[in-house]
Amino acid sequence: MQRAGEYGGEPDFLLLCTKVKPDLDRAELIRDAVGPNTAIVFIQNGIDIEAELQAAFPDNELISGLAFVCCNRIAPGEIQHLAYGRLLLGNMPSGVSDKTRRLADLYRTSGIEAETCEDIVGGRWQKCVWNAPFNPLSVLSGGLATQTILQNQESLVRRIMTEVQAIAEAAGHPLPADIIERNIAMTRSMPPYKTSMLLDFETGQSMETEAILGNTVRAAERLGLDVPCLQSLYALMRLREQQSATGLGGKHPSHN
Repeated sequence: MQRAGEYGGEPDFLLLCTKVKPDLDRAELIRDAVGPNTAIVFIQNGIDIEAELQAAFPDNELISGLAFVCCNRIAPGEIQHLAYGRLLLGNMPSGVSDKTRRLADLYRTSGIEAETCEDIVGGRWQKCVWNAPFNPLSVLSGGLATQTILQNQESLVRRIMTEVQAIAEAAGHPLPADIIERNIAMTRSMPPYKTSMLLDFETGQSMETEAILGNTVRAAERLGLDVPCLQSLYALMRLREQQSATGLGGKHPSHN
């Protein structure tokens, strides 16, 4: 496997597009390729995931990115694109730099829809509104696709989304009033989709439970908010992780 440091120069932008999991040291993964003027662009899911990179690279520009896309990696180097495809970019902790605008322009030139956002942390909360219910419920339901989950448990999905919206507002990042309706409508219109968390579970890989749920629940605790649905989902996902670790559940085909 080629290492990041083998690039051989100082990149203007270094793109980090991995899952955010406890067993992956993101800083060490890219350290050898980061130069003094390199902007680190992390296009990843999750809430409060930037501290590791800020601590490791305090003098580098940090660009937070979100990919709003339905796609699955079905084999090494093989991606199945199902719907959507938009990037949202902004600087941490806030604002949009000239370098970030340049990166967005480069994406648009290549045919990718890309926007910038002054409050990218708020953007992360917006994405969490969808990720918090559908990723864990797809695993806990035994592998149901997003449309089936919505058709059978829309009221639960809405309660989870409402809790995320309340945390975001209390944290100083109020979301659009119609954010829940927009996410429900989007889910209805897209094809049946197996979430990335479900695919990880089915292949016996670690999941983004902490980045998507654990950090969200801890944010609520810091703010003194009661979020029973999110707390229950998190507890159940921790149990499912234990099940997966002992090989007692899910499909676990061998893979390289």
